[in-house]
Amino acid sequence: MLRRQRELDSTLELDRADPRLHDVLRLGAYQLRWLTRVPSHAAVSTSVELARETVGEGSTGYVNHSLRRLTGAGFRVSAAGSSHPDWLVQRWKNQFGPAETERLIAWNDAKPELTLQPARWDRETLASRLRDAGLDVTAAPFGAGLRIGLTPGTRHPATRDLPGYSEGGWIVQDPAHSLVARFAAIPSGEQVYDACAAPGGKAVALEAAGARVLAGDARHERIGRLADTTRRAGVAIRSVAANLEAAPLRPASVAAVLVDAPCTATGTIRRHPDARWRLSSNVFARMAERQQRLLAAAAALVRPGGLLIYATCSLEPEENEQVVEHFLKRNREFTRALPHAPVPAELVTAAGDFQSLPHRHGIDGAYAARLARAR
Repeated sequence: MLRRQRELDSTLELDRADPRLHDVLRLGAYQLRWLTRVPSHAAVSTSVELARETVGEGSTGYVNHSLRRLTGAGFRVSAAGSSHPDWLVQRWKNQFGPAETERLIAWNDAKPELTLQPARWDRETLASRLRDAGLDVTAAPFGAGLRIGLTPGTRHPATRDLPGYSEGGWIVQDPAHSLVARFAAIPSGEQVYDACAAPGGKAVALEAAGARVLAGDARHERIGRLADTTRRAGVAIRSVAANLEAAPLRPASVAAVLVDAPCTATGTIRRHPDARWRLSSNVFARMAERQQRLLAAAAALVRPGGLLIYATCSLEPEENEQVVEHFLKRNREFTRALPHAPVPAELVTAAGDFQSLPHRHGIDGAYAARLARAR
């Protein structure tokens, strides 16, 4: 529904409807247009009942009429790209060009694949157990995890019902975010502070690669999810509820700090289709100011000779390379440092940063810079 929201709104003429009925009408119209397994009368009846519960009896006639007129009249066909706000489409056209923007929009409007990263189970065991359960298993792009699909005649199980969930055999993580942890290349045995760690996927990957991880997050409501991820994966990670700008660490005391910064997440709109409607054109500058503060706070914790990793899941230059360039101009003791075991060359920018683009690489959009502090 969120992916098709603009087309639905145009067809329903929601500017005339009570705002409390907007989602009720959208849900009904989506079922009528795209869920062919739902009988039309059932879609209308369900929406009428939701309207009754949400607004009251007086709204049911309007909802019934609005949806029934769609059962025979059909839907308006929206122009290409109209599943996203016009300003966002134009921004991407300026950045990527019309053809790549069209591919990016098509990517965002498709349902995402499920990618698993081995945790307590090794890759071979995980693949074997999934296939035994009737699932189609393929290697994720760049060898970063396993993607699962369906074999003919089967239905997709809930994530909790997949083999290995209760045993902690795997975690859910897109290849892009696994590759960011690979790009970080924290030396084995060194301590790393994952400063914005929830839900915990990168912390698990860093620990699996040999780092000693302290995972923190300022959002108390997400600490539980972080703890659950690390518990299931069976990794020796300590977790702390802490704001990076008041981290419980001495200055210049940590071998590495990872700042997976809060961002607009334009690289993950496929997984979070509501994000396109929550953004505005002035949000990027505001986010960049916060990201610069977090990066500066993290830098103070890095010991001489240590590493500072800055990462986002944004496609926007203001949140990525521009934040890093702003930081480097003001912190001359830091310079870019390529890892000894680099990720594929197509994922490395001319400046030496990591950048994955959904429409080019078939994975989430992500960015990372690896910065070293002088000894």
